[in-house]
Amino acid sequence: MAGALSGAPSTVHAVLTGRSPLAAARAAGELLGAPGLARGAAAHATMSLGWTVVLAIVLPPHRRVRWGAAVGLAIGVLDLSVARHRYPAIAALPTTAQLADHLAFGALAGLALPARVSRADGSRGGGASPRSLA
Repeated sequence: MAGALSGAPSTVHAVLTGRSPLAAARAAGELLGAPGLARGAAAHATMSLGWTVVLAIVLPPHRRVRWGAAVGLAIGVLDLSVARHRYPAIAALPTTAQLADHLAFGALAGLALPARVSRADGSRGGGASPRSLA
């Protein structure tokens, strides 16, 4: 969900500024060799999955949307600082819109990912509590 919906800010920005709403998706294809929509979709899906795993591990059990947004913004700064030096098609994208996408990704992931539950034995995990099974 987060990966699919998080492109809304840059898509709206592109439409309002007369740019192609698919420019960011095409630019992401450069991560896999050359700009293009199919490669861009594959690159975006792969990176979204990887960052979702990271968020699932690091987000605290409370205020997950707020923390997710903050972590998403940090991911955006990291991703763009690396990508802008190596990939001209990504460097050409509007920075603010791309950071907004990353912030949205983190917030949506925080909303969608289940909170980890601390167990009495100190371990982490989800699922049903012993009480709910009785």
